[in-house]
Amino acid sequence: MKITQTSLPGVLLLTPDIYRDSRGAFWETWNQARMVEAGLPGNWTQDNFSLSKKNVIRGIHYQIIQPQGKLVRVSQGAALDVAVDMRRSSPTFGKHVAVELTAESAQMLWIPQGFGHGFLSLTDVVGFAYKVTDNYSPAGERTIVWNDADLAIPWPIAPECAVLSDKDRQGAGFREAEVFA
Repeated sequence: MKITQTSLPGVLLLTPDIYRDSRGAFWETWNQARMVEAGLPGNWTQDNFSLSKKNVIRGIHYQIIQPQGKLVRVSQGAALDVAVDMRRSSPTFGKHVAVELTAESAQMLWIPQGFGHGFLSLTDVVGFAYKVTDNYSPAGERTIVWNDADLAIPWPIAPECAVLSDKDRQGAGFREAEVFA
């Protein structure tokens, strides 16, 4: 597996070795020894999975109480995955990285605690898998509105085409958001 540092320190892009033949393909999605060596956690609390239709935006979410590190991947389709540094003391505070994740590439993105996370479904159906380092705490979750002008994330979608939950539609602006120290 190739592990690459992104423009946000601590956010890593993981590209597995894929073994393809006439039957299909095989690759590892988790190898504890390799991942721990790369700085990822060795223990996980929860695995989550979502299905999204095209143009669905989920996020930008993060947890102030029981913060979660997330290892994310697309198992079906393609998504634009975004991580935002929510740590006020960080030199990259308020910066983001955006990576297209596809089922075909099998790439994964490691998003440590202290970062917001969201994605846009680029295909008709997107299967999205998350490994997380702590249990979900509804009281601890915070949401930044996806198209916040201060974050200036270049989402490849017109606002009127975005499909959002009520929670995501009502997200806070970045300047007003509760952030990490």
